[in-house]
Amino acid sequence: MAKNGNVAEIDEGLYSRQLYVLGHDAMKRMQNSNVLISGLRGLGVEIAKNVILGGVKSVTLHDQGVAEWRDLSSQFYLREEDLGKNRAEVSQNRLAELNSYVPVTSYTGALTNDYLTQFQVVVLTNSTLDEQMHIGDFCHSKGIKLIIADTRGLFGQLFCDFGDEMMVYDTNGEQPLSAMISMITKDSAGVVTCLDEARHGFETGDHVTFMEVQGMTELNGCPPIEIKVLGPYTFSICDTSSFSDYVRGGIVTQVKMPKKVAFKSFSSSMSEPEFLLTDFAKFDRPGQLHVGFQALHAFEKKHSRSPKPWNQVMALANDVNAAQSGPAKQDELDEGLLKKLSCMAAGDLAPVNAFIGGLAAQEVMKACTGKFMPIMQWLYFDALECLPEAEETVLTEEECMPRSCRYDGQIAVFGSKLQDLLGKQRYFLVGAGAIGCELLKNFAMMGLATGEGEVIVTDMDTIEKSNLNRQFLFRPWDVTKMKSETAAAAVKQMNPSIRITGHQNRVGPDTERIYDDDFFENLDGVANALDNVDARMYMDRRCVYYRKPLLESGTLGTKGNVQVVIPFLTESYSSSQDPPEKSIPICTLKNFPNAIEHTLQWARDEFEGLFKQPVENFGVNSFNPKFMERTLKLPGAQPLEVVEAVYKSLVSEYPRSWEQCVAWARNHWQCQYSNNIRQLLHNFPPDQLTSSGAPFWSGPKRCPHPLEFSTSNDLHMDYIVAAANLVAQAYGLQGSTDRADVAKVLQDVKVPEFTPKSGVKIHVSDQELQSANASVGKEQRVILHPSLDLMCFALSPKDDDTNFHMDFIVAASNLRAENYDIPPADRHKSKLIAGKIIPAIATTTAAVVGLVCLELLKIVQGHKKLESYKNGFMNLSLPFFAFSEPIATLLIYGLLLQYYEIDWTLWDRFEVKGIQPSGEEMTLRQFLDYFKNEHKLEITMLSQGVSMLYSFFMPAANMTEIVTKVSKKKLGKHVKALVFELCCNDITDEDVEVPYVRYTIR
Repeated sequence: MAKNGNVAEIDEGLYSRQLYVLGHDAMKRMQNSNVLISGLRGLGVEIAKNVILGGVKSVTLHDQGVAEWRDLSSQFYLREEDLGKNRAEVSQNRLAELNSYVPVTSYTGALTNDYLTQFQVVVLTNSTLDEQMHIGDFCHSKGIKLIIADTRGLFGQLFCDFGDEMMVYDTNGEQPLSAMISMITKDSAGVVTCLDEARHGFETGDHVTFMEVQGMTELNGCPPIEIKVLGPYTFSICDTSSFSDYVRGGIVTQVKMPKKVAFKSFSSSMSEPEFLLTDFAKFDRPGQLHVGFQALHAFEKKHSRSPKPWNQVMALANDVNAAQSGPAKQDELDEGLLKKLSCMAAGDLAPVNAFIGGLAAQEVMKACTGKFMPIMQWLYFDALECLPEAEETVLTEEECMPRSCRYDGQIAVFGSKLQDLLGKQRYFLVGAGAIGCELLKNFAMMGLATGEGEVIVTDMDTIEKSNLNRQFLFRPWDVTKMKSETAAAAVKQMNPSIRITGHQNRVGPDTERIYDDDFFENLDGVANALDNVDARMYMDRRCVYYRKPLLESGTLGTKGNVQVVIPFLTESYSSSQDPPEKSIPICTLKNFPNAIEHTLQWARDEFEGLFKQPVENFGVNSFNPKFMERTLKLPGAQPLEVVEAVYKSLVSEYPRSWEQCVAWARNHWQCQYSNNIRQLLHNFPPDQLTSSGAPFWSGPKRCPHPLEFSTSNDLHMDYIVAAANLVAQAYGLQGSTDRADVAKVLQDVKVPEFTPKSGVKIHVSDQELQSANASVGKEQRVILHPSLDLMCFALSPKDDDTNFHMDFIVAASNLRAENYDIPPADRHKSKLIAGKIIPAIATTTAAVVGLVCLELLKIVQGHKKLESYKNGFMNLSLPFFAFSEPIATLLIYGLLLQYYEIDWTLWDRFEVKGIQPSGEEMTLRQFLDYFKNEHKLEITMLSQGVSMLYSFFMPAANMTEIVTKVSKKKLGKHVKALVFELCCNDITDEDVEVPYVRYTIR
């Protein structure tokens, strides 16, 4: 986007992950929006940060107040030296650094009507009720979209008014669904039946269009038709009785229809509120808090200070409620709830501001773009579970008094004792990406590890340009620096007291010498900020073993989730897993693609087979001695295929010049997009019938056609240029992107004539392919060409889109799509699918991390009740929120010992100290006797890792010596304990399942 705010090309390098959430059209609409954000305390700066990262036309920061101590508990762009200065002016430059494409200005005057007319969206925070009324009515009358946000301690409020008529172009943010058709009836409401390979996924009221229907061609290209779902594979459409008879085929695709929504003005909505529930367990809270927030405003109007005397607020709440009518009037006010609201109204908490600020910023984007369904119209939130669990724990007014320190906003809610506890915490943060940056910001604001504690953050990645759109601690000049060190330095600027150390290590078995027993035992907890399941599960196992709390979270576009893992109380992250992704059948990829996802996966496999796998088979300039040993162990025909590929790479197709690279690319094009298709059609002609008499090319099998090469076809030339340059780079030759030069070289390329051969077997199912592979290769001998180990090999293309990688995949995929008449995908969509990129946006990340840090407050206080903790899920595009108690840790063993029932969970184990009082270590005999005497268990099998210990019964040897001898590995000095697995019999000689043993050796 242009820096002066004019609509220009979108910087895909910066906005790539956000584009996958919003799309190009929504991003361009956002570029036309000037946004005013009034109030630059913690909530206002959070909203501003997310909106600026999002990429609107301009942001104006408005505040007439000056920085106070209590602001520093959540306003991360204020410093202690800024106290007494205007909050908007101080924050302007720091916020402007977030995105060079978004001009950021500050304004400290009054919000007059004339001034407001220059904005498309107005956001009010830290505003009075009178101001909200006046500006709300004015904005509604002028078509200016309005968002009002407020937080009071553990409470939050959000209101939206986007006018009498707003068009929402995408109500849920999901990709349009498609299904293949097997039948359409002729009827007054024609019934469409989809292939039973997968459920269609449509809902009644959806609109669909049709293409490629044979017979009932009236449906092809018709305007969107509303449907009624009849079952998982069927739905009805319009009157088809006069249409032609259906023959076969067809694809039905969901169409996103714009939806018109209407909003009441602020003053109208105050008396006739419509609430969006954030927690179904708190069904009655929104109405109560709607009255409570009005009572707070009434109190502050009278006393010009935050309330403490809750009885005065309660009296005002009764007055407010008495004046209400209809849905705004409460049958009975909840005195306990309103007392808590009034007592903590002076509080200002970073996690609550992060949550409400993330939601409010997403509503700004909805207002600008019409993308996703807005909040209709009031949202109230509270996190009262963060308060002390014991009913008798009542904080005194003295404990919550301001101390003229940066944590005053937090002390106002929790008192000073929690602040001391937070300062002593030692936390391990794994990952310094988007979630990691947000966590560190909140840690700094909350005062985590600002005393005797420490935050250790590890991330082995460097900063890239695409990170800057959501990993807000980084700036353009930080690109190529290490994430962990840069993030640590950034939060030290926000709170110099935080004790933080940055590491560049990947977590896993390789780093257990660093993150060893001593390291974990000294931690108070772990927070994951990871983007892959394997690393999450590894950290989860470590937390279970060391019995440490784990804060787990993740985002996917506008969706986010939070899971809290508490030792002995909840299940762990690994206790439940998502089902594995459904893989694409090999035969679909090789011969029968029917969707762009298939051609993109095929193109990925092409790239890896041609340019990536050879690197793995060979070291640079040397033959890998383990290559043949590894290759011959492969199943079926794979050894032959791999060696043939190597022979081509190093002998028969080894290029010596740029011209030979172009010739190779041209001949490979001919093979893949013409010859192979002609062979397929020779085996299975277009009119081929199956043994049952049905057309072979029907349903998911699309009949392909070969392509004719032309230098005037841009897509054909895209492929040749990318493939030839990849080959040239692989062999250290000079390439070229001059298309005229490439076309000239192509004139001299000889492409051999191709004639389809009889007797070539093409498998039509994966089962058939597996059967064929099982019988191939057993008798065949793989003979390595004697020249292979003499060849110089330096194939090392980068797996990225700056080195013709994406050029090749996009061209290869779209050419294959053309073969099969599949609609092509542009580079943006291709990169999303082929790269398996996770869509991401700053708003969701901020909101999710706000919830994570609320759980952290409970952990630090030592909450013991399962119902105190909250796992959360949100989808900001709907919008939808769901909170639930974590699942209690499951009983996984039941054992009857000495007539007592013992229940084991994943957190339990036997603790055995290997060193005896005499100073000698246990022998195996002593170990066996210990279990027999102490636990009435007879060990029948004993193992450590993959080593079986019991069969090596050496009565004189101690346990460590046995482990060392059997495993043939020395124990590292960092190892303080060993893990033994047991098989046991109980006193009745029955097999029993028992936990593992943690055997301490140091």
